[in-house]
Amino acid sequence: MDFLPRTRNMESKLQQLKCTKILIDHHQEPATESFDYGISNTLKSSTCEMVYDLIVDSGSSDKITPALSQCIYAGVIADTGSFRFPSTSASVHRLVAHLKDKGLEHAYVHEALYDNFLENRLRFTGQVLLNRMEIYYEYNTVLMAVPKSDLVKFDIKTGDTEGLVNFPLTIQGIKLAALVIDRDEERKWSFRSKGDFDCNTFARTYFNGGGHYNASGGRTTDSLEKTVQKFIQAMKENELILQ
Repeated sequence: MDFLPRTRNMESKLQQLKCTKILIDHHQEPATESFDYGISNTLKSSTCEMVYDLIVDSGSSDKITPALSQCIYAGVIADTGSFRFPSTSASVHRLVAHLKDKGLEHAYVHEALYDNFLENRLRFTGQVLLNRMEIYYEYNTVLMAVPKSDLVKFDIKTGDTEGLVNFPLTIQGIKLAALVIDRDEERKWSFRSKGDFDCNTFARTYFNGGGHYNASGGRTTDSLEKTVQKFIQAMKENELILQ
């Protein structure tokens, strides 16, 4: 998946820019042709880890302030699932230790990211888990399809659905969790997996997306009903991998 489409509303403006473009990315198959310089390293836990490496390797560790530490840490915990994903290497923990030495207050960052929502979001989460979650035990898969009516009823904004796709992975035996949100202009997919199921290839093959091996996203202009049926067919086509 090209980098620029991931910027959504900024894509057209970025394409028009004539300045030198530098890539720092850790996603698979980046569009390196869109940049003049840069690096992509899929072995890194996050782009923020790569930014940290750039700062340290350039001899600018003294420029890391407590405020900058918070920004780097926020990006790292988001992309590592709070250090649960396999990409969380020993170097990531050394990074955090260094940031702590620089004055990082990690509890403040966690509270700002995860304990700062309104009541409606929690009630929306309950609605999805109770009424929109379908479990296909024969495929070790969970699908949550959220209609626009739910977004309107609970006044859900962009970002309020962050992390929702991770809940089904807590069910014993589940290997793939999928979430599709019915938005005005498109249906947005999120995929998470455990073990040897490749979310990146799955998203690229069926839903115009991509990302990481165990975490990826996609999108389609198909109706909610049509894209759900496409997912069910894709799930069946991957039956041997999911079992």
